Order: sequence, then C-alpha cells, then structure tokens
Amino acid sequence: MVLFGADRIGEFAPVFTGRVALLTGPSGRTSDNRSTIEALAEHCDLRLLLAPEHGVRGDKAAGALFDDELDEESGLPVQSLYTKESKRLSAQALEKFDTLVYDIADVGCRYYTFISTLRYCIHDCAAAGKRLVVLDRPNPLGDRVEGGLLRQETASFVGCYPIPVCYGLTCGELAQMIRREEQVNCDLHIIPCSGLTRQMTFRDWDHYWVMPSLGIPRYETALLYPGTCLIEGTNCSEGRGTADPFAIIGAPFIRAEGFARAFNGLGCPGVAATPVYFTPTTSKHQGVLCGGIHLHITDETALEPVELGVRLLDLLRQMYPKDFAFLPPVRQDGKPFISLLAGHREFEQPDWDRENILTRYREESKQFRLRKAAYEIYG
Repeated sequence: MVLFGADRIGEFAPVFTGRVALLTGPSGRTSDNRSTIEALAEHCDLRLLLAPEHGVRGDKAAGALFDDELDEESGLPVQSLYTKESKRLSAQALEKFDTLVYDIADVGCRYYTFISTLRYCIHDCAAAGKRLVVLDRPNPLGDRVEGGLLRQETASFVGCYPIPVCYGLTCGELAQMIRREEQVNCDLHIIPCSGLTRQMTFRDWDHYWVMPSLGIPRYETALLYPGTCLIEGTNCSEGRGTADPFAIIGAPFIRAEGFARAFNGLGCPGVAATPVYFTPTTSKHQGVLCGGIHLHITDETALEPVELGVRLLDLLRQMYPKDFAFLPPVRQDGKPFISLLAGHREFEQPDWDRENILTRYREESKQFRLRKAAYEIYG
C-alpha cells in the first residue's frame, strides 16, 4: 500500500514547530480514514485551519466565495483563502502561526485551483519567514504529461504557472519546482509518500477514491477532466448538475444521436461516446433539456484527454456554427475563460487550427518532461 505524507506525521513530528496552521479540504485524510486535522493535532500545537476553494469540509460550491468561520467539528477557527478580496494569506492569518501545513489531494491538472493556492503559500510564507510543510500525496494521473505550457499573458487562478495541463508531478514535487524556478527563499519541507513510484496511478495505490471536490466524484472523472473542463469556457454544459460531471457534455441545440456518431468517428483513443439527453439541476442550462454525449473510458493508458478536449471543441464549432460559442469575458477588460483554461489565446481567433495547436502541445509536453526531471522525488 502507498502511504501518504499525512500517514507519516508521527515520523516527522519535529518539523511541526511552534504554532501550526493546516490548509486542507475534504480529501485531507490518512490511509486509515482519519481526518488530517485530527492526526496533526496529536503531534503539534494546531491553532488554525485555512480553507481553499470548496472549504475545509467541502461544503462550498465550485467558485463560491466565502468568509472566515468556525469549524464546528474541531472547534478551530477557519481563515478563508477564497474571498472576494483575496486568495492570499493575509497579514492577520500569518500572525497566527509559525508553521503552515498543506494537505490537499490534487488531480494532476493545471486548472484545479489548489495548486494556485499552494504557489501563493510558498511566496507568502517566504515573505513572512514562516515554515511550509507539504504532506505529499500521489498524483492520481501518475506521470502523465499532456498539453501546452501556460502563457504568462493568460495566467490566472485557474492557471498560475507555466506548466502543461497535465504536469506529472506530486504536489510536493511541484512545490519544489516553484521554489527553485522562482527563486523563492521559503523554508519548505516535503513529507514524502512511501511505496510510491512514478508510473503509479490511482489504480495502484490500494486506496479508495476520496473526492477532492464534488465535481470530481470518481477517478474516471479526473482522467477526463483535463480535456472536458475546456467545455467550461463554452456555452455548452460540462455536465455539472448531472450524475456524471465532465463525462456528460451537451447543450439544448445538440441532437444526441448524430453528435455521438460524429464524435466516435473522430477515433479519439481510449474513449467512446453514447448519446444522452439530460436536464442539468444546476450551472449552465439549469432546468433545460440538453442533448449530448456520455463519455466512457475504454483504455485509460491510451486515453489522451487534452487532445480529446481540443477535438471536441473543434467538432462542436463545425457541427453547430450558428449555436456553439465561447463564453465572453466576465470583466470588460478580461480575457475569455477558454483562454484562461487553455493557457493561450489561439481559441480567440476564428480560424484557429486544431492540428497546429495539438502539434505545439506535443512538443511543449516533451520539453517539459526534461524540465521536471530535476524535481522528481519518486523513481
């Protein structure tokens, strides 16, 4: 069995010095199903909880801003890192601890906002002279690297660092990369997993899946998410408010049977689609009947989710040129959400070329593999 960093708190107890704060979410649990809050409190002076998107207990909706609160289960105060004002560690929060502990399961995808929070913590702890301890967790996608590098002009909270969409690093390894590449003088400590090798995916851990957020209910969802999350930047539903988010894709203007045939005709490796009709209970097209496809993974080793996502966007614009659209920017001076997700602005051009984009993605992924090797902890 693979053991998480949270399972090894006792072995590394001396590193949790002074007053301690814990940044965690509902996935912050040990292998024997104890909350990291409880496990950490047995070995140090735990004073404060810090909450990323979705909250410490996972009771906040995706994208929902929230204020500080009290965690009723532990009795500890909770400082929100997902407010309207800021997503950074405030001076008030920094005054309350000497050591910050990070323990959140990631999904191995650049869009997922927890790694943006991690990067902010590296910089904020360094500036304030605080220690940062990352309880490492495996990347469920293993060593998968796919997609193009984020361009700085499209940096945002859904993409804050120049890495591919799938980056093939654990959160501890990524923290080391950020500290070294950005030359941040952070007192960073990684509590490593044990029994983990680079090629392992979630299937190999001998653990059950704990949802890092309600939008990622299964491992299969995490496999599709790097591609189908791009649908969030369009006027189509990415399946939020259905029984299978990020596997069900559709819109009111889509005829399910014809769209499923066309998608299967693309020959995307490792995946097949069946036609589906659905009425989302929340998010886009709430309460409106939609047609679309339900994606089924047939071979996860052959699956290329990022390429699948780009091909899906291309198919939608070809089949529904009068109805399909990318969402406009939220702010007047902002960029379209598709550009923030993709990490580049090519989709803003009406004549964007699918194959040119995918060719660039493959080359940048290849180069990133060489770059990330210096930060790998697990062989």
